[in-house]
Amino acid sequence: MIPRIPTATFRIQLRGGVDFAALTLRLDQIAGLGVSHLYLSPIFAATEGSTHGYDITDPSRIDETLGGAEGFEALAHAARSRGLGIILDIVPNHTAFSVQNPWLADVLTHGRASPRARHFDIDWQAGPLILPWLPEPFEVMLTQGAFQIRDGHWCMGDLAVPLAPGTDVTDDLIALHEAQHWRLVHAALERDSITHRRFFNVTDLIGMRVEDPPVFDDTHTLIIDLVRRDLVQGLRIDHIDGLADPADYLARLSQALPDTPLWVEKILTGDEALPPEWPVAGTTGYEAGRLIARLLTRPQGLDDLDRHWRQVTGITGGFDQALIQAKHDVLDHELAAERRQLARLAGAALDPLPDVQPGPEALREAVTALLVAVPRYRSYVTDQGTPPDDRALIAQVAEDAAQGLRCDRVLRMLAQVWADPATPAQMAFVTRLQQVSGALLAKAQEDTAGFRWTRYLPANEVGAEPDHATVTEAEANAILARRGAGDMVLTSSHDSKRSEDSRARMIAASHLPDQMLALDEAAAALPQAQGVPDAWRWYMVQSALAMHGADRAADRLAQHVEKAMREAKETSFWTNPDLTAEAALADLGHAMLDGWHRNPPAALTALLQRGEALMLAQLVFKAVMPGFPDIYQGTQGPFLALTDPDNRHPVPWDALAADRGVKAQWTQRLLHWRRERQEQLSDADAQVVITPDGINLTRRSGDWRAVARLVLPGAAAVDDGAAEILDWTGPDGSRVLLSEAGAIDN
Repeated sequence: MIPRIPTATFRIQLRGGVDFAALTLRLDQIAGLGVSHLYLSPIFAATEGSTHGYDITDPSRIDETLGGAEGFEALAHAARSRGLGIILDIVPNHTAFSVQNPWLADVLTHGRASPRARHFDIDWQAGPLILPWLPEPFEVMLTQGAFQIRDGHWCMGDLAVPLAPGTDVTDDLIALHEAQHWRLVHAALERDSITHRRFFNVTDLIGMRVEDPPVFDDTHTLIIDLVRRDLVQGLRIDHIDGLADPADYLARLSQALPDTPLWVEKILTGDEALPPEWPVAGTTGYEAGRLIARLLTRPQGLDDLDRHWRQVTGITGGFDQALIQAKHDVLDHELAAERRQLARLAGAALDPLPDVQPGPEALREAVTALLVAVPRYRSYVTDQGTPPDDRALIAQVAEDAAQGLRCDRVLRMLAQVWADPATPAQMAFVTRLQQVSGALLAKAQEDTAGFRWTRYLPANEVGAEPDHATVTEAEANAILARRGAGDMVLTSSHDSKRSEDSRARMIAASHLPDQMLALDEAAAALPQAQGVPDAWRWYMVQSALAMHGADRAADRLAQHVEKAMREAKETSFWTNPDLTAEAALADLGHAMLDGWHRNPPAALTALLQRGEALMLAQLVFKAVMPGFPDIYQGTQGPFLALTDPDNRHPVPWDALAADRGVKAQWTQRLLHWRRERQEQLSDADAQVVITPDGINLTRRSGDWRAVARLVLPGAAAVDDGAAEILDWTGPDGSRVLLSEAGAIDN
């Protein structure tokens, strides 16, 4: 019997050589770990050569490159025979903005007359659908003879865009282009001229209007069929905050599949909780990983690191200042098209109001200020009303946004519209504002400020708050009390900025700040450090510590810093990279790793030893805390990795099968223990105690209790009469253990 709520999941990234048949060959190994469910990345037809599957071209078909419908059915049956259920990652928010998308191809051919036109979130009021696919301006490419007309398509190299029926009777390419339902433009115009809703700033993904029941039906028929045939036992919903109305979507999906658990990929900020009306089992667990990292971080050590970082970099501000600047930068560049559309929608929303007459710049200023002031991903205002918490949020956003404006009249009126939309035009503005605010926070915090404000990288993680890197005992217990048995506990995923073991190594710096400072001072003395900005040197010292000893560490660090510097968007950019600066930072990382390999300094050894203890503590806390653990592929053993795509490199299945290391053995033992203790853990209280000597996490149900402990060097031994299930002592005297006491009612 497969449980409705997993005891543990095993996350698999399909593609990249992993299809249904290849995964089937590994099912015995996965089942042997003790998990109850596979947790699969999207399986639907995606663009040719897709490495991740989120660029879906047809949600009504299973990708043939993975094995098609027959291959998936065979995998599901093979999994069930081993006691494994399947949780499927679905992507309702978007599909691929590509001619390979058959629904979009029909829209390109027939425009608004296409039966699929309403499926896509396209701003037809702005004119023909903009296709920013040209490497040079249209007129330049026309002069170069880059375009040809073949078989009813406008062709350029490998690109073939379908023409409207009957329009290819003219030899005048300019007139032919003007006759289409689309316009090909220079790629640079994606910044501010696109006419479709994107996923964040990814122009090659187009938003879907799943709030429209026929669109929901067309995009979910296959998903619902797979669940009703019992080939899939749960759904993970990607980017729930991108939808026009998440609550309505979840209600519709839950109504279609009333007994199927749903998990939402939702980032909660501060003390934000999931809307209580959402019919979900829980979140995908970013907040759990954040809590574990905060528990493991030592406040005094973080203070020492903070002082050093500020001294060497000259940075005086907090992360909030870095985030505000990043939001402005992203709105000026990556999300300029979204702001431009919002300003137009804002004008339409205010048009019937007699006491305000805004100009274009006043609208732009007000929209900018409101977006920058939103402290979380979004509010959830719908045409059914405004939740009380959101009404309070909007009022606070308006107050914060009004500060410093010479005139806040337009802003105040837009805030009133946001809180109480009364017309279709006002609802259209509010809907899009809520969608854009999430995209802005994600791009500004995770992918901009998170690479600029480099104080302590373990806290610069998806779902984390860089300026709240520690946690008090009271805060931790309040968070634990809110968690339920259906919440995932995630410490690594394909979205993680650093893998769980790399993060644990970096957390060791807060335990041993003097050793970390010694590594930085040594790095500053290297010839390769000359000309490297201090903030980036500090970033590299942390990253090198995270990757030391990993396969091809220097090359992978070089690839990572290219991404990091371009995402920071200060001196190097994806559209205009500073190759010299990127190479200099990579050379520094290579020199550090080479020196550490030849002659490991004592400071490095101490940090690695403490890091090993923290890796195991993280694993034990993950297994014991409320919710259920998700094991990302490969992390059942040591797993050192940085940002995507580094964290999606092939899984060394055979090496993992032979791994007899502590983490590999403990992962298996903990997952089997969880399965045996499912009844106790499902309703057990959770209590954490933080002392200078370490951390205790206790789960208690009746007379039974289990205690996960991190005991730091020098702590006095404590015997509470519990039986030790797992116990490890590191070379530096750190100790990690799990003990259990009391009656077990089987």
